[in-house]
Amino acid sequence: MAVALALALTSCSSDDDSSGITPAKPADRGAAAQALGKVESSSDVTVDRYLYPTTTGDRDDRQNWADVYLPPGNHEPGSVPLVVLIHGGGWQSKLGADVFVSLSRRLAERGLAVYNLEYRRVGSGGGWPTTFKDVAAAVDFVPHVQAALPEISTENAVVAGHSAGGQLAMWSGTRHNLEPDEIGARPAFRPTYVISLAGTLDMRQAVLDGNPRARRVMGGLPSEVPHHYESVSPIENIDPATPIIAMTGTADKVVAPNMSAKYVKAVKKAGGRGALVRFPGVDHTRIVASDSETFPQIIETISRAAHDAHRR
Repeated sequence: MAVALALALTSCSSDDDSSGITPAKPADRGAAAQALGKVESSSDVTVDRYLYPTTTGDRDDRQNWADVYLPPGNHEPGSVPLVVLIHGGGWQSKLGADVFVSLSRRLAERGLAVYNLEYRRVGSGGGWPTTFKDVAAAVDFVPHVQAALPEISTENAVVAGHSAGGQLAMWSGTRHNLEPDEIGARPAFRPTYVISLAGTLDMRQAVLDGNPRARRVMGGLPSEVPHHYESVSPIENIDPATPIIAMTGTADKVVAPNMSAKYVKAVKKAGGRGALVRFPGVDHTRIVASDSETFPQIIETISRAAHDAHRR
């Protein structure tokens, strides 16, 4: 697996088996995607914002959008590998997709298309089930964006997320196994690789460890709403056919590093391909900071995974 090359990185250890946009009315789900306009960019990378249609009775144009970053130059149809980014922030409204602007631009400069999505969170109209419905709807809008931007390849793609976004990313990679009546079932888009950056990969453990944000977004305790956990907790929805990478900092006090280790172990036990990357002395937020020592490794890992997926 070529992506394994990305794991032999300096200052980490691995365990591997093999802006100002005027809101517009959203288009109908079946309609062609249309960008609202250009988003400010400091390089030749182009950035367009799209509104995705939601599956709830209402929506928020300030939050139900995705920015699409394209690399400089002209590209043949289907020639640009895709990365979908899902930000964290504890499923709460404090942080948004803007935290991934630097990562998105750097990945686009590496020849990738980046779909950096926003969604409603607890405190801004989200929570159970809206947050999960939004993410599913945003991800399922990717084929419509590809129709508008044919240079993007959607046959093979990487989804990556940090913290709460790691949970949402891993879940997005296994939605095809959900029962028809579950949130996010019957996806229109399925990634080839999934990468978690300090992701909350066991929602039950997170709640038992005292994480109130996990309990709030799930709509209750595991004993109160067990089906919620069964449906969206990554460790309870492993798909051996989807290769994964779990990256974590050993000094993480927000999401226990052993959660990533346990998840990778479970993936391997199920017969899947999983890699664990540990960054010594790195904490929960530092792992994705653009000025951190881990940032180049993360860019390299996502880039190699995307290019490897595109070659398959």
